[in-house]
Amino acid sequence: MNSRVLKTILLLLSLVACGPAMAMDIVVVALFKDKAIVTIDGTRRVLNVGEVSPEGAKLISANSDEAVFAINGQRETFGLGAHIGSSFVGASSREVQIFPDPAGMYTTTGSINGHLINFLVDTGATNIALNSNHAKRLGIDFRYTGKKGYVETASGVEEAYGVILRTVKVGEIELRDVQATVIDGDFPSDVLLGMSFLGRLDMQRVGTTLTLRKKF
Repeated sequence: MNSRVLKTILLLLSLVACGPAMAMDIVVVALFKDKAIVTIDGTRRVLNVGEVSPEGAKLISANSDEAVFAINGQRETFGLGAHIGSSFVGASSREVQIFPDPAGMYTTTGSINGHLINFLVDTGATNIALNSNHAKRLGIDFRYTGKKGYVETASGVEEAYGVILRTVKVGEIELRDVQATVIDGDFPSDVLLGMSFLGRLDMQRVGTTLTLRKKF
């Protein structure tokens, strides 16, 4: 076997070994310092910085806002809730997927007026609803800027204040001037992501996955 034939065979073998880059479908579920939870081709993975998933996605860095992956030899930066297709041309800024927790509740991380917050999705809530302690932590002066009213809670009738939130963000979806209700006291214990936000999006539930999409 001459050297030219041998080189050709070795080249063909290397091409077969490398093969085409495998397609992956990735959804960023949760982000933490030096850790990310993602689903890759429908399988949930928890990756620490430096780890490589069985599918070949390596987590380079992560914080509460974004994660950097090495995929098929390229570095890509993705935000919370981003859905990344096999072409890896960038995260979709108009779609967020939310998965149920062990109790069957849909929770997600987002922000109000730029402040990080945990949301509980509640399609039965007319507005985003938060208690007065949440509002104070977020710097919302509801007694001064809000419109006073009353709501009925499990503890009885409580004072409530209608306010407008400057920005509300979930994943890469951000809406401005969102109505919210601040309830004086400790109810609700979680910030409810109500229809004043959800109603401005397209919502679709397939299986257990809740998908939110921007309408325009």
